[in-house]
Amino acid sequence: MKQQVFNPYLPSWEYVPDGEPHVFGDRVYVYGSHDAFGAPIFCVNDYVCWSAPVDDLSDWRCEGVIYKKTQDPGNPLGIRSLYAPDVTRGPDGRYYLYYAFDFLGEMGVAVCDTPAGKYEFYGKVRHKNGRVWGKQSGEQFPFDPGVLTDDDGRVWLYSGFATKVPFVASRWHDLRNDGGVVMELEPDMVTIKTEPKLLFPTRDKPGAFPHSFFEASSIRKVDGKYCFVYSSQYNHDLCYAMSDRPDGGFEYGGVLVDLGDLYLNGNEDESHANNYLGNTHGGLLNIGEDWYIFYHRQTNRSSYARQACAEKLERTTDGGFKQAEVSSCGLNGGPLKGKGRYEARIACNLWANGHATGRVDGANPKKRLRDHPYFTQSGRDREEHGDQYIANMRDGATAGFKYFLFDGTETRIRVEGRGSGSFLVSDGRKTVADVPVNGEGAFRIDEGVHPLFFEYRGEGPADFLFFEIR
Repeated sequence: MKQQVFNPYLPSWEYVPDGEPHVFGDRVYVYGSHDAFGAPIFCVNDYVCWSAPVDDLSDWRCEGVIYKKTQDPGNPLGIRSLYAPDVTRGPDGRYYLYYAFDFLGEMGVAVCDTPAGKYEFYGKVRHKNGRVWGKQSGEQFPFDPGVLTDDDGRVWLYSGFATKVPFVASRWHDLRNDGGVVMELEPDMVTIKTEPKLLFPTRDKPGAFPHSFFEASSIRKVDGKYCFVYSSQYNHDLCYAMSDRPDGGFEYGGVLVDLGDLYLNGNEDESHANNYLGNTHGGLLNIGEDWYIFYHRQTNRSSYARQACAEKLERTTDGGFKQAEVSSCGLNGGPLKGKGRYEARIACNLWANGHATGRVDGANPKKRLRDHPYFTQSGRDREEHGDQYIANMRDGATAGFKYFLFDGTETRIRVEGRGSGSFLVSDGRKTVADVPVNGEGAFRIDEGVHPLFFEYRGEGPADFLFFEIR
């Protein structure tokens, strides 16, 4: 690769959650919703697309706005927000973008001749009689599309949501939300060929998985099998299920990634998570022999400024996947160099004194988390010149970075920030240095791959900007 790549892998000013990665030609394209820093709700910006060469996942470029929310005829004033999308190349060779407008209860489709060109409104997913799906009482609530054009040209659409259908969707129709559903589409890409079929029941319903379906439908082919990725009842993990066919027979596989590394090493206690928890959404990417899971993290003490991350996956002997650990080096292909300047924003672990993490979603989260560190930036939402950092580090707060490759020689480190006090630097086993804010120190770590943890000690809050190893 031309350079190292970190998590989040897009620029610090970009907030693209719900990322669905696809390889079209010789590039990886990531389609997601688009948050705005400081916004009070989800997904207020228009869809953008980012892409990178398949042989260099450090070289991301913005393809610009590919679809505006005002392009849908039902949203000319842009009042509704574009939620998590997915894209597939149809049997006709064109690219189809599927989306839902927040909690409206219908699914739109846009089309383009190229993967990241300007998409144009195409239609609404509808029944054979022309009625738009979601407009009749008793139908399953349309939400979070996942779409697959199979090897035989058949098109499969997945959808689902677990919580009570919001008033905006059920005002005129009594919609259901029993879990994840699948339907086959006609070759026109909008007409339902086979009616929605429940595959993934929600919590406490017969047939529910141990981590039952909540939202975030995503579908891929893995070694000829169908792999369904979703967010579970816990809402901060991505799980998967496998089947030999697209419309049934799925068996639970396990957790792919969790924002707080829960379920690794038997830890299921949310109060001892390695990071702040909230919703996440993403999909699988395959390049050669390598598999990755894409997901998003929370920033700014809210669920409304989420950022794109990814981790490399290991396979199991039965063809499944092991749970990935969240890291600072996801797409890098290995640990980061034990030399160089690193922004604090790439921390993959963050907690207040005593591992008291908690969720950033829920009622009045900023009040509940006011004594906790968090990722943020100065100013308003923008499309350039990011300055993201970790704010509000108080005595005992810790930021963790995984992983670095050290050569065993003595190393000097400088920490840049705002505030007084110092950082105790450790390799996860022992403290190796005590470095003042805006000061230097020296340490030696055994040759090999190690994390770095920075525990703040001092009176009053401090901001952590970056550190430099030389």
